Amino acid sequence: MRVIQLLPALNSGGVERGTLDLARALVRAGHESIVVSNGGRLVQQLQMEGSRHIALPVHRKSLASLLQVRPLRRLIRELQPDILHVRSRVPAWLTYLAWKKLDPRSRPHLVSTAHGLYSINRYSAIMAKTEQVIAISDCVKDYLLTNYRAELRAEPEVIYRGVDTAEFFPGIPAPTDWLESTLGEFPELRERRWLLLPGRLSRWKGQEDFIHLIAALSQQQSDVQGVILGGAEKNKEHYAEELRALAATLGIADRITFTGHRSDIREWYRYSALVYNLSKKPEPFGRTVIEAAAMGTPIIGYDIGGPAESLRACFPQGLVENGNHQQLLEKTCALLAHPQASHLNPEFTLDTLAQKTMALYQRMLAQRQPDQ
Repeated sequence: MRVIQLLPALNSGGVERGTLDLARALVRAGHESIVVSNGGRLVQQLQMEGSRHIALPVHRKSLASLLQVRPLRRLIRELQPDILHVRSRVPAWLTYLAWKKLDPRSRPHLVSTAHGLYSINRYSAIMAKTEQVIAISDCVKDYLLTNYRAELRAEPEVIYRGVDTAEFFPGIPAPTDWLESTLGEFPELRERRWLLLPGRLSRWKGQEDFIHLIAALSQQQSDVQGVILGGAEKNKEHYAEELRALAATLGIADRITFTGHRSDIREWYRYSALVYNLSKKPEPFGRTVIEAAAMGTPIIGYDIGGPAESLRACFPQGLVENGNHQQLLEKTCALLAHPQASHLNPEFTLDTLAQKTMALYQRMLAQRQPDQ
């Protein structure tokens, strides 16, 4: 089976990670994996793991991008893939326009993965126009059925994003001297229980709620340290200063550690007493929830959107009513007093993601019905 995945670029993010994860699994299963994008820093890793990368400017939100439709159609004719799998709106439009004019009797099947809760308009509707849509959570599936039912050709199939359990599991050895090195960098963490909120700094990600939680908790617990792990979004660096000012105003500047962006998040999960996901608006998925669960760390999160689905499956006792600060404090105190390990549900592993996606491909190939 030859599969082409198409996305804007290969730099960083959930879409990119999902693309590389599936590409790796396809290669391991003996299939041919090709990725089309404008390139990026992850291309080298993709190629080292056995996939082929083809650079095309399929990333620009511009009418000029329509000039890529014919080259893309030529590429599809040349490569003759079995599956075209689009993961973002601009590549989806270009691929759809190229695919539509191919012979329905022999053209590849067209699949999309809806990674987000897209704005409701004709531009976003392209993600629902493929032969089969993969939704990364029930939250996303319900959103598609509510807002794009007319465009859907089949009911979206839920295939959760998954954790690579070769990378995230409690028994994996910690890097030598990681803990001492980290305590040297952040000495305030020594002899404290770490409460971790991972995620980029954004007004709806819950950092303010977390700081207020630590302020309330510090009046009862002398050994807790709040850790906010993540960098500010581009051009929003001032928000980090607002959060620091809030902590100072509440008198807990010394109880909140800001780590900035980190590439060693697995170890922070490992050494934290609790991990939080406090997004205030529905997110399509909760990767930090399933990564923490894979490491066995208990998780607390608001009962909203995709993260709540992950939490319900892996650590339901950590669910808190959205925005309920008192319940958040009580749940934290209870889990600090009586720690419980979380467990990763098998539905949220990379192996399951790969198996279900490849099974979907095979079903489509076995049921070819040229109806266009």
